[in-house]
Amino acid sequence: MAATSGLLRALVVMVLAVALFPVAFAEIKHLSIKNDARPIIPFETFGFSIGGEVSVIVSEVEVKEPGADRSRMGFFLSTMDDLVPVIAQLEAQGKNCLLDSASMHTLFTLAETDKFNYTHQVFQSNEYSLFFENCVKTEVSMEVVTSMYNVENGFRDFLPVGQTVLPRMYFLFFLINVALLGIWIYVCWAQKESVHRIHLLMGLLVVLKALNMICEAEDKQYVKRTGEPHGWDVAYYIFNFLRGLLLFSVIVLIGTGWSFLKPFLQDKEKKVLMVIIPLQVFANTAYIVYDEAGPSTKDFFTWKQVFLLLDIICCCAVLFPIVWSIKHLREAARTDGKAARNLAKLTLFRQFYIVVVSYIYFTRIVVFALFTVTVYRYRWTSKFAEEAANLAFYIYTGYKFRPVVHNPYFVLDDDEEEAAAHEALKDDEFDL
Repeated sequence: MAATSGLLRALVVMVLAVALFPVAFAEIKHLSIKNDARPIIPFETFGFSIGGEVSVIVSEVEVKEPGADRSRMGFFLSTMDDLVPVIAQLEAQGKNCLLDSASMHTLFTLAETDKFNYTHQVFQSNEYSLFFENCVKTEVSMEVVTSMYNVENGFRDFLPVGQTVLPRMYFLFFLINVALLGIWIYVCWAQKESVHRIHLLMGLLVVLKALNMICEAEDKQYVKRTGEPHGWDVAYYIFNFLRGLLLFSVIVLIGTGWSFLKPFLQDKEKKVLMVIIPLQVFANTAYIVYDEAGPSTKDFFTWKQVFLLLDIICCCAVLFPIVWSIKHLREAARTDGKAARNLAKLTLFRQFYIVVVSYIYFTRIVVFALFTVTVYRYRWTSKFAEEAANLAFYIYTGYKFRPVVHNPYFVLDDDEEEAAAHEALKDDEFDL
């Protein structure tokens, strides 16, 4: 009884992980299960409309124990709302196999044949998850191809309900970023005497973001219609990778005052870049590999959380150069004869610090929370919120650090100079 209770508790933990952790889109997936003895293996989660279908093709089935009861190994479909109460009910009955419950939509078991090609039609609109359960506790190997889709006007839609609008949404953000790039080019051309090297990097960042958006729009459009990205996912990963690296580099360079206040980086600032960039490369690459593999991969949820934590650590690390710049400017504002200019720069970098913190918090935590609490029909709103936050951050940073001859943060008259010098003497309330 204790072993049964422990097993069902493990199943509950895994089920909740599937429910709370964003998983990949349920396009056509080719998955290989090798010598896996896990009691339950999660595959895909998909938002169905009425008449949607799930197809599962299984081949090359091998069970380590030849005499094992294959009728106790099978695939089932369930909503999270149904699954947790069934687990609790089975635990109360002293049972440890979800295939025993009539509440589960058991598709087939491995006892039926060595090769399966099964299609199940969904008659109720809801979000369903596909699982394989192994109640025998023996190692199983098999090749699995899964595909989930809704049928709209006779055409298959491989994007779940609530995410089928993503191709149009990403294309819209592509157009917005192209317009933003045009405005940035015009501003830089009109103020070419004030353009610094950092402005060129900021323009390149918008270029990469636009390319990232168009590739993601095409990726989702092909997945929507065919179930396969047709190579657009590779282009998306490349531009997303480059954009992420450049974004963190630009934040660090702006935070250090490079190209604005000084033409060089100090050793400790260089070390931050040398640490952040490799960690970002590793975290993003590993995250993509695991995300493509899908939740059926062993320790999928654990490793994705590790990579997300590493990403958050890198995000926090970019704050150090901004803190150092603020500290330096605060000290300069108290000792330098040009106190007002230093105070103005200090105000600018304080604001940038707060905006960067807010941006990191929103895109890493709020967006995740929005995804988990939103009804599956409106899951697109979390992606919209993330892209809107990216756009707002780009616009704010571009506006505050734009090339302007008479920038109000750097050019002050004598009255402002004297007033700011007096204020700088008592300016110690900002706590980092």
